[in-house]
Amino acid sequence: MEINIIVGIIGIIAGFATAKIIEKSNVSNLIKNAKKEAANILKDAKVDSENLKKDKLLQAKEKFLELKSEHEKEILSKDKRIAEVEKRTRDKESQVSNELARAKKSADEFEAKIADYDNRVELLDKKQIELEKLHKSQVQQLEVISGLSAEEAKEQLVESLKAEAKTEAMAHIQDTLEEAKLTAQQEAKKVIITTIQRVGTEEAVENCVSVFNIESDDVKGRIIGREGRNIRALEAATGVEIIVDDTPEAIILSCFDPVRREIARLSLHKLVTDGRIHPARIEEVVAKTTKQIDDEIIEVGKRTVIDLGIHGLHPELIKVVGRMKYRSSYGQNLLQHSREVAKLCGIMAAELGLNVKLAKRAGLLHDIGKVPDAESELPHAILGMQWAEKYGEKEEVCNAIGAHHDEIEMKYLISPIIQVCDAISGARPGARRQVLDSYIQRLKDLEAIAFGFNGVKSAYAIQAGRELRVIVESEKVSDDEAAKLSFEVSQKIQTEMTYPGQVKITVIRETRAVNIAK
Repeated sequence: MEINIIVGIIGIIAGFATAKIIEKSNVSNLIKNAKKEAANILKDAKVDSENLKKDKLLQAKEKFLELKSEHEKEILSKDKRIAEVEKRTRDKESQVSNELARAKKSADEFEAKIADYDNRVELLDKKQIELEKLHKSQVQQLEVISGLSAEEAKEQLVESLKAEAKTEAMAHIQDTLEEAKLTAQQEAKKVIITTIQRVGTEEAVENCVSVFNIESDDVKGRIIGREGRNIRALEAATGVEIIVDDTPEAIILSCFDPVRREIARLSLHKLVTDGRIHPARIEEVVAKTTKQIDDEIIEVGKRTVIDLGIHGLHPELIKVVGRMKYRSSYGQNLLQHSREVAKLCGIMAAELGLNVKLAKRAGLLHDIGKVPDAESELPHAILGMQWAEKYGEKEEVCNAIGAHHDEIEMKYLISPIIQVCDAISGARPGARRQVLDSYIQRLKDLEAIAFGFNGVKSAYAIQAGRELRVIVESEKVSDDEAAKLSFEVSQKIQTEMTYPGQVKITVIRETRAVNIAK
């Protein structure tokens, strides 16, 4: 049993030793194989490195050749540009050389001409000296022969020429004057007659009343209102006397101022058409109508200047021209008169060969001083001239306006034309009525006296000047002061004015309380 154990142990030891020997042999083989493999790897790596080195060298050579080719191309391009620049430089040098040669040739020719000119000048100076000597010699011989000096002979010649020229001039002037006397009057009549014949103007007579037609007499009651309040409100707002009598289907509007009369007529038309007639509505309609008339004045002025072919007129002057529609001069409508004068001036200026547009302009504006915004003591011609100067009109136009009634001296040819055409327009049969103008002036003076007192808001002359209604501001004038004002106005009218019959002064003071419900 023990022997078997020993044998087993020996067998195990022998197996272990055999295993170690085998393992050692395997390790040795592995080492050899590893070395062999490493040698192969090194060999392959060396071959690969050689190949890689060759590839990199080839790439480097190719890159070098490529860069070298590009460099050579750039060098060739630069050489080509340098060659072109050198060629242009040579061409420029050749051109400059040619120019210098031509300039030198021109300078030589110029110097030769200067030398020739100097020689000629010197020769002329010599000839001039010789000529002066010869002239002096001849003058001295003539003085010896005539017994007169040169100055004395010159004076005698000038005097003889003066006398001869004066005689001929006087004869020519005399002939011209005689011819002018024979033809001037005839030609002037011809020009004036031609001018009058070529302008046809309607007669315009200003009236102081307008007739407002109504559909039926029932409307009269509505216009009068309860206890006459509507008609009183309308008269107070417009300053126009409204006469409601037995005339069928008509109401008479009486006022010397055509603007106020037109405002009253249009306001009545609106109120009757609308149907609402009461004091508040009357005041509203009158205010709107007044604004409408102001716009119409501007429109009338624009149409007038367009019809006459006048351009560049100041807007303020256009307004003045429009206001002429509602003004009269000696019973003649001022706008129609001014249009007629403008046309006459244009025709006469054309006949005389003057500026037609300038003459028309001056003719239209010659009476603008008759429509002032406020009363002025200046003559209307001077006032109109000042307005024209203020709004940039030419000096010829201003002088014609100021001189058409001889207040100032006439300086231009169109000034007498304006004066003549103004006289022609005013002298037509039926053109003017002196009585109406003085009557209207008296009514204006009546209103002006009332405005001279403090607290007066508006004043209207009605009943053909037999009544003056004065509307005062209730805040400034009390009831007692209203009575005193009426007396003072009447006394001033008595002392300052001449008038037929009596004038009734009615002072109206009204107090209102106004609130607004929101």
